[in-house]
Amino acid sequence: MPNRLPTDLPAKEFRDAMRAFVGNVSVVTVGSGDASSGLVVTSAISLSAEPPLLLACVNLTSSSIPLLRDEGRFGWSSLGAAHQPVAERFSGFGGIKGAARYEGAEWETAVTGARLLKGAPTAFDCTVEEMIDRATHTILIGRVQAIRKTPDAGALIYWNGAYRSLTA
Repeated sequence: MPNRLPTDLPAKEFRDAMRAFVGNVSVVTVGSGDASSGLVVTSAISLSAEPPLLLACVNLTSSSIPLLRDEGRFGWSSLGAAHQPVAERFSGFGGIKGAARYEGAEWETAVTGARLLKGAPTAFDCTVEEMIDRATHTILIGRVQAIRKTPDAGALIYWNGAYRSLTA
């Protein structure tokens, strides 16, 4: 009989173990004007090149979920080495919420109307392809409509509970 792992692992133990993974840091932006919000994701991955699809997991309690469902479009900007303040704002440090998260950075409007971070190593203009609810999160699948790139911007990663900058 194969060894079975316990199915009742404490959530904190699982979260602590996941901190050993190195995550790319991106911001997902959604909405416009006072009805803007956004969040940091460290679970961003490429799902497919043909068609171009991205995937991230977003907590169902996020204020961005209703906007993603209603708007059907969003921006996805990977963060560069100099973008830790953007990551902190979009993580909600200091209680920053909604449209206030966009302050202190420069943004451009993409083809769909979504906002992309100027100077991001890579930024994607996306439409919502699908949202699949599982447990505490939704799996957000975005179809890429346009791409912006900034060479030599470095990268911001998340590892062991902290942001870290990488430069070339």
